[in-house]
Amino acid sequence: MKLSLHLALRHLNSSDKSNFSSFAGKLSIIGLSFGIASLILTMSVYQGFENTISNKIASFDGHYRFQDILGRPIDENSDLNSTLENILRERKDPIIRSFVQGPALIRKGINAEGVIIEGISGNGLVEPLNNLLIGGTGILSDNSIIIGKSLSDKYGLVIGDPLVIFDLSSISDISGMYRLKQFTIGGIFHSGLSEYDNNMVYTSIQNAQYLLGIEEKISGKVVYFTKNNFSSISKLIDEKLRYPYYSSSWKEKHHTLFKWLEVQKLPIIIIFGMISLVAIVNIISALTMIVLDKIKTIGALQAVGFRKKQINLIFLSKGAIIGIIGSLIGLFIALVLGWMQMKYHILSISEDIYFMDHLPISFNINNILLILILGIISSLIASYWPARIAANIEPADAMRYE
Repeated sequence: MKLSLHLALRHLNSSDKSNFSSFAGKLSIIGLSFGIASLILTMSVYQGFENTISNKIASFDGHYRFQDILGRPIDENSDLNSTLENILRERKDPIIRSFVQGPALIRKGINAEGVIIEGISGNGLVEPLNNLLIGGTGILSDNSIIIGKSLSDKYGLVIGDPLVIFDLSSISDISGMYRLKQFTIGGIFHSGLSEYDNNMVYTSIQNAQYLLGIEEKISGKVVYFTKNNFSSISKLIDEKLRYPYYSSSWKEKHHTLFKWLEVQKLPIIIIFGMISLVAIVNIISALTMIVLDKIKTIGALQAVGFRKKQINLIFLSKGAIIGIIGSLIGLFIALVLGWMQMKYHILSISEDIYFMDHLPISFNINNILLILILGIISSLIASYWPARIAANIEPADAMRYE
């Protein structure tokens, strides 16, 4: 075993520039490394897209929302509280907030725009949503309101500007009694998701209750998690949540978007996997040419007592070495390029189309290990046929023309 490995390394690492075996081996390593790097980067970009969009949506909608199935306001001290405690007792990371949500109309001078106003319990925005702020603060004081950047740009609004908001349901009331309130813009958020940046405004739950005419009631509960492990929670919700309440997750609300992402995954893997397949074919051809180049050496080794199994092991070792080195170099290339993109945002994309302004990268250790293992195994399989050719060479045939 040690001798076979030594000969394989010597053939691949020869200092002789005219040595074909070394040259072909290095080309195979380079080809495989680029194939592995492309696969890792492709999967990391896909994972980055999914994680970024998922995190942004969850920042607004929470991971789960619990509401009345008929859309009726819920008493703040209803049995929904005890139900949630029962469901979430095993989790140590949930953030639970009450919310009030409804349609409203903002007015600035002669301009008016329909929006969704959401009041949140607590003194400020929850951490995921607070991280999207680009100006002001997330503190929900008496008369403060937080709006999206798209809305602020559209009407030239800045921090500290006054803004009047009407309850839409009161506008259509035949009594003519409008419910309205003047707010001061206390913060501006930006997510790249136009659905939220254009339409969502946030204030304290007391302001929203007054404006929407549902004092001392709420629209429901929103739950955020700091750890992305939801399988057990989904099962508990299905088991313990009863009428008249229902739950909706951020993925269920945007199932079309996440379904589209899932559909894109397989074609992406196939297309970029073809690059690695070309590298595997290159390994087969390179090792086969090495066998033909080393016929004399193979014959000499057999003549001095090398068995076919040992000859076979030499070329299998070459395949393993190419696979291991090529995979590790590919991993290094992918990590370096990924780190540069994450730090410097070299590749930019249209935020209006992709909901983000740069190509996202998110490395997943499980995906990386799977790609590396497949790369090494594929190299071993690719070396099997050339190894069999080498093992079946007869010493007399090898030395005949020498």
